[in-house]
Amino acid sequence: MSVRRAAYEVEGWGVGELWLGDGVVVEIDHPRPGRQTAQRHELGERLSAWFAGSRDDFLDVERALVDALRSVPYGDTVTYGELAALAGRPGAARAAGTFCARNRFAVVVPCHRVVGAAGLGGYGSLGLDYKQRLLDLERRGAAL
Repeated sequence: MSVRRAAYEVEGWGVGELWLGDGVVVEIDHPRPGRQTAQRHELGERLSAWFAGSRDDFLDVERALVDALRSVPYGDTVTYGELAALAGRPGAARAAGTFCARNRFAVVVPCHRVVGAAGLGGYGSLGLDYKQRLLDLERRGAAL
């Protein structure tokens, strides 16, 4: 796994750090003075806003993604960006991808219906062939 560092800066608090591996948060470190900023990330921006007083229930994002994904009709697909927009978070395609990558309830929360803008996207340890089989199964069933 390739891990990259991203930072978020909070006025009066300092700089916090995120470590991301393959689009998944591996570790979060709270802001402290004396750190240098690094590449920015959407989650870092949200954490900055939270420390500045924004009311962000981070779990609400996942709840919104579950609801949005379950509203995608059987046999249809959406892109990660479209899923984020359906969840009320336009521009959070990466967060949608991370959510799908962590999904442990495959058929109940049908992440196989989410595809990349340029193709099928990923499907974790089950692989793209498995994802394609699920999509084919739904498309056949939707046609009946």
